[in-house]
Amino acid sequence: MNSPLQTYLLTQKDNLNTAMVAYVANLEQVAKVKPSIARDIVNELENQRSHLKLIASENYCSLATQAAMGNLLTDKYAEGYPEHRYYGGCVNVDSVEMTAAREAEKLFGADYAYVQPHSGADTNLVAYWAILSAKVETPTLEELGVKSLNDLTAEQFDALRVKFCNQKLMGLDYSCGGHLTHGYKMNVSARMFDSYPYGVDKETGLLDYDAIEKQAMEVKPLILLAGYSAYPRSINFRRFREIADKCGAVLMVDMAHFAGLVAGKVFTGDEDPVKWADIVTTTTHKTLRGPRGAMILCKEEFADYVNKGCPMVLGGPLPHVMAAKAIAFKEANTKDYQDYAHNVQANAKALASACQKRGMKLQTGGTDNHLMLIDIYSTYGLTGKQAEAAMFQCGVTLNANALPYDPMGAWWTSGIRVGTPAITSLGMNTTDMDEIADILDYVLKGTKAGLTKDGKPAKGKVIVDAIVQENAKKRVKAILSKYVLYPELDLDFLKKHFVK
Repeated sequence: MNSPLQTYLLTQKDNLNTAMVAYVANLEQVAKVKPSIARDIVNELENQRSHLKLIASENYCSLATQAAMGNLLTDKYAEGYPEHRYYGGCVNVDSVEMTAAREAEKLFGADYAYVQPHSGADTNLVAYWAILSAKVETPTLEELGVKSLNDLTAEQFDALRVKFCNQKLMGLDYSCGGHLTHGYKMNVSARMFDSYPYGVDKETGLLDYDAIEKQAMEVKPLILLAGYSAYPRSINFRRFREIADKCGAVLMVDMAHFAGLVAGKVFTGDEDPVKWADIVTTTTHKTLRGPRGAMILCKEEFADYVNKGCPMVLGGPLPHVMAAKAIAFKEANTKDYQDYAHNVQANAKALASACQKRGMKLQTGGTDNHLMLIDIYSTYGLTGKQAEAAMFQCGVTLNANALPYDPMGAWWTSGIRVGTPAITSLGMNTTDMDEIADILDYVLKGTKAGLTKDGKPAKGKVIVDAIVQENAKKRVKAILSKYVLYPELDLDFLKKHFVK
């Protein structure tokens, strides 16, 4: 009996699809050990092909990027940094990491890139501790006349730890679109810093730079942090630079959400954080369309400090993911990618306009970037969680998201967050956005809140009209049939051989 790979090669010998050959070969190896994992991978492909992905923080990386992760580089320990490792035999990992770093520096015009971080959360931790090392630890050691932390007495080290924990951080409030790691009380960032979050204007929903400056001059933070997880407008980083200089802060920017718009030259000049910030952190997926991971871009002043991510915060880096980052950065430094990034923004603007035409209320009245926040509760009487559940039942994936000063709180929420990176990767354009907005409106109008046992509306339960659900799925299928995810892959063949 032929194996799946042999079967595919025999049936496709006159029209060989090398991407499919590689995919089948990989799945065959997986299935020999654990068939259910191969099954789950194929089922996930089917799931993503059958749902409109409107989650603003998700995308589709290239098959080349995926291939770079599936190899023996994962077997190598490489703590430290290139040519300064704690393990021997890292010559090829050094080459991979340096290639990824140099590609990132070229792509963003950065002085230095550190490509080891595994996620957005730990890249922010590395950045925080690099700043603390540069601005608190080093001056303290110089003042005491010693070269290393190991030279401190127990009493001196305790005094330094107190200094570390008393430093001030100013970042965008989580309730106003900031990230958990920007000083949210439930996150370690607010426990290692004295956190002073700034908000957005309650009337416009926009950042008020004068109010931020006034707060910064009162607080005098060590770190002034700009960036967001759910803010639908561009940011003037030149203005943030002015505020940081005036209050004596290090300017840090978390551009995880919009890094692709920076790489793609959508955000330039005052809207380019790399030009103005001391340290910039980002994930490498989302709009950047690379592997799941993160990196730091910084001025030369901080390069030696971020290189100490291990042993400071990180454990062993992931060489196979750094290889995939190198591929993604190379892909992003092209005209095709710049066109993609501009299309992401154009699609977001078109989708926002189409939603507004149907009576939806958008936070700040629109978008400048890749995402929008829609007030679901005021328009449809549903919580964000209910809207999220209803849309998924109808073939659309998005997420509930709190609006600034949301009376429904951060879990149930009054809103949803909708983004265009993934659907733009599929090839969709502005003409498709009207149909997507209409599907959103159609489903939400055909949804009502479920009830609790005592007959009260349940914040998380929904009942979607059966006809609405059936029609919406047909409409989603019609759109996705024109834009097939990874068209190189024969899903029917994969299901036949790996889903049992």
